[in-house]
Amino acid sequence: MTVEQEIRERLTKAFSPTVLDVVNESRRHAGHAGDDGSGESHFAVRIRAEALAGMPRLARHRAVQAALGDITRRVHALALDIG
Repeated sequence: MTVEQEIRERLTKAFSPTVLDVVNESRRHAGHAGDDGSGESHFAVRIRAEALAGMPRLARHRAVQAALGDITRRVHALALDIG
């Protein structure tokens, strides 16, 4: 399973999002710091879910990071757009 697939699976299970976009941006960072050559080092996530709607911004980020678990330590960069 790819990291992108893991991200999708974990966030879908945790939040049943109405919008979930996961973009692997690793190619844009090839040769830069944090590029480990795996092609799975940089990601951007856009998520919208009712479960996150009433939370303050910091709580939303913490909830998403908790759902992702060890993935946040396995990738170099993870941009989050949470609503």
